[in-house]
Amino acid sequence: MQKNREPSPRRLRVRCYAAAAAVLAACCSAPAAIAAATDPEPVRLAPPEPAGPYAVGQVRLHLVDEGRGHPWVEGAERRDLMVTLWYPAAEGGGERARYVPEAVEGVLDGELEQAGLSREAIDFAGSRVNAAIGADPAPGAGPMPVLLYSHGFNQTRHQATAQLEELAGRGYAVAAMDHPYESSAVELPDGRVLRDSVPGGMDTAEMYREATGVRVADAGLVLDALEEAAAGGDPAAGGDPLPDGLGAALDLSSVGMFGHSAGGLTAAEAMLADDRIDAGADLDGSLAYHVGDEEWAESTLRGADRPFLLFGAGTSGGRGHPHTSEYSPDWRMFRDASAGEVLELHLAKGEHMGFIDTQWYVPQVEAAGWTGGPVWRQTVEASIGTVDAGRSVAAQRAYLTAFFDEHLRGEERPLLDGPSPDHPDVSFID
Repeated sequence: MQKNREPSPRRLRVRCYAAAAAVLAACCSAPAAIAAATDPEPVRLAPPEPAGPYAVGQVRLHLVDEGRGHPWVEGAERRDLMVTLWYPAAEGGGERARYVPEAVEGVLDGELEQAGLSREAIDFAGSRVNAAIGADPAPGAGPMPVLLYSHGFNQTRHQATAQLEELAGRGYAVAAMDHPYESSAVELPDGRVLRDSVPGGMDTAEMYREATGVRVADAGLVLDALEEAAAGGDPAAGGDPLPDGLGAALDLSSVGMFGHSAGGLTAAEAMLADDRIDAGADLDGSLAYHVGDEEWAESTLRGADRPFLLFGAGTSGGRGHPHTSEYSPDWRMFRDASAGEVLELHLAKGEHMGFIDTQWYVPQVEAAGWTGGPVWRQTVEASIGTVDAGRSVAAQRAYLTAFFDEHLRGEERPLLDGPSPDHPDVSFID
């Protein structure tokens, strides 16, 4: 078969991964002269409040795999993994957690400065999430189905807060894991910081194959640790202690996994490798190692034999076609090969980075007075599209919750049956 040499969805999305932090900074920035003249107040970011019946708690777990290093890092002999576990919590749980740790704050500050914005413009240290650190589990919330979250390249586990908090507030225990050396910065409890070490030629099938294998093993390590916690053990090498009763409330017989971008491919591959995962979701990620070179992943060819959600946005590829299975061969092959139910949704006016916190982050910064000219507007639209931010966040939360409710809890959700007037921006793809 002749290979397609136009820019592939994978190639375009990889460029987006490499520039993701810069895009975020550009979206938030204004020329220095304008900033100095208007002197807006530093922005304290505030994630949208979860709409579920429960308050939300959070703990950090440091997991260690002594027998596994990393293929890109010479001398790495063990795998240090940081996980944030979000869960339904009792009201009045205490101190709210920081949005990002200090190491990630430093990365974002530096990128903002490179874009011409003062390092003081955004108060990351003062930005808080809705979750309370170490709060008691909500009475009556168990058993809690378990969800894993996998981030995209050059992102962190902290950048899907709106989705993670919503699912926890709906009664799920959500384990968001960093993938060290692909994440921009991973801060360990002992003070070490593991930085991004993605190879310079990152748009290669071999790099993605290696990275995906490491990520799938990470997912298995997290599930092993949560099973140990559910049995009464303490799987963590450090971090925060599990609140009393949380381990026993975990329901490891109902497990789902979702991810954004490369994390979506990770979810599909992990389902093939680990039959503990009962349902998966891919948020706008290519399902191949390299589409243009027809380097397919195992999931591209085998699909999924359990329920799977494909949720795309905007366009993909050099011709600007919608990112749907109609135009993306990897998604079409996955759907054709799948024995399990596949639901495909599309957010036409959204774009790739709108599936993470950039979607709500940008409007808050803009509202605080940090705006720019035409280049800023073009960058925003290329990153998150033109969809209304509130409607986009609400739709993502609603469909993810409904999908996992139906396939992990066995609760029928009519929202999944067809288009809804409550979420007019979302289309169903046959």
